[in-house]
Amino acid sequence: MQEKSSLSKNLNNLIESKNMLNVYATGWCPHCQKTISFLNEQNIEYFYIDMEKDVSPEQLKKVIEVNGGDDWVVPTLEYKGKWREGKFFNPEQLLQELKQMGVIP
Repeated sequence: MQEKSSLSKNLNNLIESKNMLNVYATGWCPHCQKTISFLNEQNIEYFYIDMEKDVSPEQLKKVIEVNGGDDWVVPTLEYKGKWREGKFFNPEQLLQELKQMGVIP
């Protein structure tokens, strides 16, 4: 029974992540924490994916590709197939990029 519950949870997470901003991040990254705080302050819903615990092999491959092909960089953002490579936190730039991605009007 527990296995089915876990499968349901994973399926729900997958469905939810397809309609939300996906934030690929880590707990130790200060730019990730600032990005998360900014999203919370702006009331922007997101799905957090911990690069060291939760990322699938396919997600890892894509995050590496988006960041130049050598390694993963956080925070990397994805919304409905539009990607933003990992970079230093800059609130004005992040706000503009979220608009370009279609996350906010």
